[in-house]
Amino acid sequence: MSKVSVLVVDDAPFIRDLVKKCLRNYFPGIVTEDAVNGRKAQALLMKDSFDLVLCDWEMPEMSGLELLTWCREQEALKAMPFIMVTSRGDKENVVQAIQAGVSDFIGKPFTNEQLLTKVKKALTKVGKLEALMASAPTRATSAFANDSLNALTGGKAETARPAAAPAPAPGARAGLLNNTPRPAAAAAAPTAPTAGSRGQGQLRLSGGNQQCVIKALSLKEALLVVRRGDVLPQVLENAVLDLEQGDNAEVARLNGYLHAIVAHEPKPDSDWLQLTFRFVDQDAQKLDYISRLIARGTAQKHFIPGA
Repeated sequence: MSKVSVLVVDDAPFIRDLVKKCLRNYFPGIVTEDAVNGRKAQALLMKDSFDLVLCDWEMPEMSGLELLTWCREQEALKAMPFIMVTSRGDKENVVQAIQAGVSDFIGKPFTNEQLLTKVKKALTKVGKLEALMASAPTRATSAFANDSLNALTGGKAETARPAAAPAPAPGARAGLLNNTPRPAAAAAAPTAPTAGSRGQGQLRLSGGNQQCVIKALSLKEALLVVRRGDVLPQVLENAVLDLEQGDNAEVARLNGYLHAIVAHEPKPDSDWLQLTFRFVDQDAQKLDYISRLIARGTAQKHFIPGA
């Protein structure tokens, strides 16, 4: 049986590891290679043969779109499935990628199930899925756990958390992270961010979007405050933080993961969560954007729920 090989291209090591672990867990016979940007990927594609490319859009040196365009100009790579893994969902970006010859999209943040569905669809079209499925374990559902921790630990997490009722996240207060009803007199949620609004943004999780308040910001992480919902965020869950700031309404889509979750208020039924969001992007433009936000003082250090 011939090997099926996949090239994973992303400037964030966390995302590359997440994708590779997920694929290896579900397809034990798969061969995975990775590259930190389009330029490195280009060198690998000229040297080796790949059955599928999973590629980020925004990367230093050579973007995903530039790599895609180059691939479609090569006779040997014209038919190779190329899936863009991106936080860009704007219509103009989608149209641009389709015109360049993209095979499919996966939006960040994504679940293991979403990733595997796209991969199987792409490999089916080129007749490669049967070889992979022959090597897949019978207990296929283990790879579908909607859980970044499971993907990162190679499936060694004790149990997969059901999406509708997540288990307490590590390091968080047990009394806070349960699904007990909240008091009727809940504090008001943060107002929706507007262009130029100070210290506000949107956190995109696999289970939905949440408005957030940026309590503190550094080049490595952001301290966020969000309203507690029915489905709670999880430690190590991958996410995207959208920031729109300044007079020109600049938007940065920052990829990362939830490093810690605690109660924002000193009570077990707190209606507010404080999240530590760690950045994983290595893109110099995004780091420059964060630097300008820090210099501008885009944070609410003394945020009070309902104030």
